[in-house]
Amino acid sequence: MAGITLLGLGPADANLITRQAWQLLESAQEIYLRTEQHPAVKNFPASLQVKSFDHLYQQNDSFERVYEQIVERIINLGQRPDGVIYAVPGHPFIAEATGPEIARQAKKKGIPCSLVAGLSFLEPAFSALGLDPLPQSSLVDALTLFTGHHPPFPPDAPALIAQIYDRQIAAEVKITLMAVYPDEHPVQLVHGAGSAAEIVEDLPLYAIDRSQHIGLLTTLYLPPLGPATSLESFQELVAHLRAPEGCPWDREQDHQSLRPNLLEEAYEVVDAIDKDDPAAMVEEFGDLLLQVVLHAQIASEYGEFTMADVINGIHTKLVRRHPHVFGDVNLDEAEVVIKNWERLKAEERKANGQNEKGLLDGVANAMPALTQAQTYQKRVVRVGFDWPDISGVMDKICEEIEEIHTAPDDDARASEVGDLLFAIVNLARWLKIDAESALRETNQRFRTRFAFIEQSARQQGRELGELSLDEMEALWQEAKKAGD
Repeated sequence: MAGITLLGLGPADANLITRQAWQLLESAQEIYLRTEQHPAVKNFPASLQVKSFDHLYQQNDSFERVYEQIVERIINLGQRPDGVIYAVPGHPFIAEATGPEIARQAKKKGIPCSLVAGLSFLEPAFSALGLDPLPQSSLVDALTLFTGHHPPFPPDAPALIAQIYDRQIAAEVKITLMAVYPDEHPVQLVHGAGSAAEIVEDLPLYAIDRSQHIGLLTTLYLPPLGPATSLESFQELVAHLRAPEGCPWDREQDHQSLRPNLLEEAYEVVDAIDKDDPAAMVEEFGDLLLQVVLHAQIASEYGEFTMADVINGIHTKLVRRHPHVFGDVNLDEAEVVIKNWERLKAEERKANGQNEKGLLDGVANAMPALTQAQTYQKRVVRVGFDWPDISGVMDKICEEIEEIHTAPDDDARASEVGDLLFAIVNLARWLKIDAESALRETNQRFRTRFAFIEQSARQQGRELGELSLDEMEALWQEAKKAGD
């Protein structure tokens, strides 16, 4: 039949080559190897002519380009009358980029393609570890972690990370993993799994790039971080709460009933941030996450959307609105990035048939008034609607104060006070101060100082209302000094 034969050489020496594969090697005249750096090659039949693609690794600066050239070459060779045998370490379809792509292209071109399976690296690796990969082990390519910034798998399940073939790869992998896992997290390096030189090395995560045994047959086993550490397990917990055997209160909730909880948790997050309290932030962000996951679970039950839809939506939006990061647009300054962001949003609105949607229409009505005002101002500035300099803002504040004095009635005064507050928020923006945070800090100072007055009155055995204004003012000044 000729065509292409994909052959698996197993994970180690010739003892782990299957009988079918060995029979093919004995009967073949020529074989192409992805790499000749494999323990079984030295035991190949003497009559077998061996050719490899090792030279491509030296000629190219990326594995992707190497694999493209290998696939192209094998597809061409497969169209010869005698076809081609192409062999890879392990199994041609497990942790092997070229095998599946060759099979896909061969099918598309009508080239016969057969498989001679091999033992993958998985069986000897897990045997060396004495572990069963079920039920939740992740299989990860080290090169994915090499170029990444965050592990792409749940930390509450174990992971086997293949292709830790040199210390540089190990160093980059550990940096990515340490975004989630502690430096001292215990891991195991499996070297030469299935071979006579097999070694299982126990060490902390931070030390994996210091191993003296790292080579082409090195794999990293990463034990779980611990239970209840992944978004997936948290989603299962929330779904359980909503299930028939779950919590009666949780089952009764819907989007509308949870709205006050969402607002309350958001404010408690802000409070923890204002206090610069990391422990409180952990707790409050968790409470806020619960609200998000609850809403997603309720929506999935109603057939509205799922958590995957939520994540996909924001992921797609961020990639689309950051062409200077994920595309070929060159934007170096923050102000230019913001203007491009607004342009992209306008294009999105147009594509969605929302041509009439205004610049301020996306600002939530439920925002606190100061935050809403500052958001309005930030948005209009992006299209050039702003004072030339801060003096215009200061003059506007004085103008609004005067208009409060001359307002003819209560309604007019209320309107002018609102204008004054809006102008003061604009001043805060010009000074690069968040108006909402500034007022919250002032509120907290007021609360602390007034509590001092109350405590002082109690210490004197007096009711707060018994203090004169001068006495309260004196205590106020004392509280200010104590706070300073």
